[in-house]
Amino acid sequence: MSAIASNIGSRPANLREGRASGRVEEGTGDCAGPGEDPLLVHSLFDVLALLAGLAAFRWVRLPASAPAPWQRHPLYLPVATLGVTAGAYLFGSLNLWLTGVDGIARSIEGALAGGIVAVEALKAASGIRGSTGLPLVVPLAAAIMVGRVGCFLAGLGDMTYGTPTALPWGIDFGDGIPRHPVQLYESGAMALFLAAFLVLLRRGHPLALRAGFYLFIAVYAGQRFLWEFLKPYGTVLGPLNLFHLLSLALVAYAILCARKEMAEPCTTSATSAPLRI
Repeated sequence: MSAIASNIGSRPANLREGRASGRVEEGTGDCAGPGEDPLLVHSLFDVLALLAGLAAFRWVRLPASAPAPWQRHPLYLPVATLGVTAGAYLFGSLNLWLTGVDGIARSIEGALAGGIVAVEALKAASGIRGSTGLPLVVPLAAAIMVGRVGCFLAGLGDMTYGTPTALPWGIDFGDGIPRHPVQLYESGAMALFLAAFLVLLRRGHPLALRAGFYLFIAVYAGQRFLWEFLKPYGTVLGPLNLFHLLSLALVAYAILCARKEMAEPCTTSATSAPLRI
């Protein structure tokens, strides 16, 4: 899910600097690990993540009160796409710069934040009320779950690994240093969320049906906040890096919006059967 950085001409210098300082960036992919082509691995799992998301979207049948978000406004999809793209590159590249590495990168969390800002602006301008993201929850969780496995398999070249660790499950990505496999931590967290969320949907739980998107954002940002302590990114406020701060902002957004959504009169039948199996 992370991207490959540009600035190819500075690969050797950036690699030496990153390994010497232990500082890396999500999805920069400045170098290939031993016997690996991180771009090829990442591209393959980007495709698999997309297919997983599409399959999840087709599989989960939601109540009629939760139509596909692009049916709510003709500009929904292009505006969301613009926000996702801008957020991904803005936060990914800014974090790269704060870590002291030259290049351009993308960020999953940045993409989510950018998409949220763009869509909320469109909703405010168009008078659309309530959550529109429920149909995207399962596809997003599935795509991240699969995509992070690609980050892990891409090895050192993807530069999404964690800090050194002496724990028995530390992974040597090719440089002789066992590191936290934070990519798998995040993939596992999304798998657990996906399983729990599908159960809530099947039972018609109001929290899932009415504030499911905000629940997803809160869980994703919350687990991401924890894993950021295991990543060698440059800090901006005490021990906190850019994604720590972004995670806190997303959690706050999710809590405020979920409380507002749950306080509104219920228009979704809790007895509907949301899953097609």
